Formats: sequence, C-alpha cells, structure tokens
Amino acid sequence: MGLKTAIKWPKQITPALVQKLILRERDIQKAVIIFDSATAEYANGFRHDQNTFSIMISKLASANQFRSAEDLLDRMKKEKCNLTEDIFLSVCRAYGRVHRPLDSLRIFHKMKDLQCERTKKSYVTVFSILVSENQLKVAQKFHRDMKEEGISPNVAFLNVLIKALSMNKSTIDAALAVFKEMPDKGHIPDSYTYGTLISGLCKLGMIDEAKRLFKDMETKGCSPTVITYTCLIHSLCRSSNLGEAMKLLKEMGSKGIEPNVVTFSSLMDGLCKGGRSSEALELLANMIAKCLTPNVITYSSLINGLLKEGKLQEAVEILDRMKLQGLRPNVGLYGNLVTCLCECSKFREAANFLDEMVLGKVSPGCVTWSLHIKMHNMVVQGLCEKDLGRAFQVYLSMRTRGILRNQSTYSSLVACFCSTGDAQKAYRVIHEMVLDGFVPDEVTWNAIVSGFLCRKKVHEAAELVQLELVGEFLKPVV
Repeated sequence: MGLKTAIKWPKQITPALVQKLILRERDIQKAVIIFDSATAEYANGFRHDQNTFSIMISKLASANQFRSAEDLLDRMKKEKCNLTEDIFLSVCRAYGRVHRPLDSLRIFHKMKDLQCERTKKSYVTVFSILVSENQLKVAQKFHRDMKEEGISPNVAFLNVLIKALSMNKSTIDAALAVFKEMPDKGHIPDSYTYGTLISGLCKLGMIDEAKRLFKDMETKGCSPTVITYTCLIHSLCRSSNLGEAMKLLKEMGSKGIEPNVVTFSSLMDGLCKGGRSSEALELLANMIAKCLTPNVITYSSLINGLLKEGKLQEAVEILDRMKLQGLRPNVGLYGNLVTCLCECSKFREAANFLDEMVLGKVSPGCVTWSLHIKMHNMVVQGLCEKDLGRAFQVYLSMRTRGILRNQSTYSSLVACFCSTGDAQKAYRVIHEMVLDGFVPDEVTWNAIVSGFLCRKKVHEAAELVQLELVGEFLKPVV
C-alpha cells in the first residue's frame, strides 16, 4: 500500500500494539509505513485483524486518501477478515464531509457486494448525507428502495426525511403530514424532530405555523434547544416582531438555555433595522459579558444600523473594535461607511477609508464592483472643493486600479484645476477624459479654454478647440 521501511518489531507483535502505534501517529504517511511494516511480519505469524484494518481505513479516509481506503476494504475481504458496518460508514461519512454524496451511496452499495449486513444505521447515515448535500431526488429514490427492501424507518430516519421535505415550499405539507403520522406508527417525535420542522417553517417564512409547533413542543415535554430558539428569534426579527423576539431571549435565560453568537447577532440585526441601535449596543455588551466573541455579521449589522441612524462616530468606534479583533470589513461595509461620510461632507475621512481598503487588500466582487466605483467617484467629486491635491491622488489611484471614472468626476477636476490656475493638470484630465470615451460638455470646455486664455496660453487653448472640432467632425451621422 505504501513505502516499506524497516521497523524493529518485538518477537510477540500483536494487533493491539500495531493499532496503538497507528493511532498515535499523526502523519498519515508514517501511519501507512507502520501498517505496511506490520504486514511484512505475516511470514512470522502476525496478521492484521478487524481493528488494525479499521483504524487504518479510518485514518486514510480522514486524510482524503479514498482509493487507498477502498483498497483496504477489498483486501479485508480477500483475507477473510470480518467487515463491519462501522468500517464502511467511516468511509461514507468521509465522502460526505468532502461533499461527495454519490460516492457515499456507492460505498453503501459496496457493503452488499462485500456481503456486509446493512442495518437501519447505514440507511439513516447515507440518507442524511444525501439530504445534507441537497441530493433530494437521489434521496427520494433511496427512500423508495429502502421501503421495497422492507426496512421500516425509525425516529432518526424520519427526522432526516422531515428535514428533506422541509427544504421547499412545495414539500413542507408532506413534512407536516409525516410528523403528524409518527405517533400513529409508534414513533414519538423528539426535540430534534420539532427543531428540524420549526427551522424549516421559519426559513420558508411560515412563522405562525412555527410558533404553534413551538408551543405544542413544550406541551409534549420536548425541551427546545438553543438552535430552535435562535431559528424562531431570527424569523421574528425578519418579520419585524422584535418585542416577541426579545421575550424569547428572556425566556431562554429563565430556562437556563444560553444564547449563542447567532442568537445575539439575529437580535442585533433586527434591532438595528428597526432603528433601535442603542438597544443593539446593550446586547453587544451583554454578549461580550457572556464571553461570546462577535463575528463579522454581528459587527456589520451593528455598524450598518448605527450609520442608518446617523451615529457616525459610534459606527467608526465599532469598526475599530472589529479590526482590533482581527476581523476584516468587506467592501459593502466600507461602501456604507464611505457613503455616510460623504453625505456628512467628511470627504477626507472617506478618502482615508479608501486608502485603508487598498492597504488591507479588500477587493470587491462582481456584486459590489458598482458600489466600489460609485464611492470612489463620490469621494473625488467631494474632495475637489476641499482638497484638490487629495482628489487628484484618488483619481490617479482609480486609473491605476482600473476603477471607472464618470463624467462628473472629470468635469469636477477640470473645473477646479482651472479655477486654481493649474492649466497643465486641467489639460491632462480633459485629455484622459476624451481618451476614455467621454465627450466634455459645454461648461467643461468653457472652463478649460477660459483658464488657458486667462493665462495667455493661446496655443494650448487653440489646440483644445481644434480637438473639440475634430471630435464634432468625426461624430457618426445618425
């Protein structure tokens, strides 16, 4: 299977010793060497057993060395070593972990080929992997095959089935039907059953149905988990029912259920969108007091909420705290902050954040590229009246980084350079403007020609007028 290296084994080499050495070895290649070295002792009476094969297969699968793991499964059969269900399932789960559900299904079928008995545990495991990986059509066929083979479902399997049916609006009624039929067929829904169905209802916006099920859950003696509470709180916040969401948070505390980061983030996002950023700040303090670490979503919700209410200073303070924690703001967050600073005429501060983005290598994606362009143009136009030198720096940075300039940006720069007497920069900008495919309007032409004439640079002015006339002459006839 791998490289063979001489290992000095004791006279009485046992499977327990080999298993112990493989378990202790973190390096998969060294673990393979130990296994192969033990194999070389076959001539001296040692043979790998179910345990040594099992631990080696598990290690190989965990390291994504699936071919080697499957080769050992075949070898176990040849050496007439007992193949157990758990050995196969370790490979199935490993394939599921790397998002290869169809390979998990293949290993499930291989169990039958290698004459290994498949129990409900195998069916539930593979069905769960198929559902988790959104292979719903394959999962549906798998369920039909299971029934044809006479395998009756248990609560664990039905929970996975309900999860699959709860993913779509078209099948949620079927999920509810399975849930209602469970007691009649001798299966009592547990906390996971309720939680799965409540989560699905919340994601589909069926909050009233989720609330009714939540009440029914408690009457049946099933305790909600933090995940169930969080799903409800998140859904209530999305439907602007903040009062009820806050009541659920208090209820969690009275029952000794600790909220997690997602719980707090959902509430803070809801409060911020509802114009209640002060309460969201209190929740942040409460969250930190419980030794919970805010994530990017937590901070982003809070910053955007503060900006929405015009609390610029508080937003910048939270951003600084976010960066100190080692979290990187995204383009959208910077865009909202820059826009807010521009609206408050704080264009220098806005330019500083643009520089910060460059230094932090925060790059926009396809969705945020238009926002990236918009905020850069906004900053240049705003700076023209306050700090022309800085405006020109941002403009040059835009050209270097391929960020498109708009007509207003060019016009603002030309007008301001002309008003300050910097005719050369005005000439440069208008030249680049024309090269980039923009046609200067009458106001822009008048500004630069007047600027040159006032300084007796008639030759340059004449060139510009000539350039304009050539442009007019070359316009296509409509």
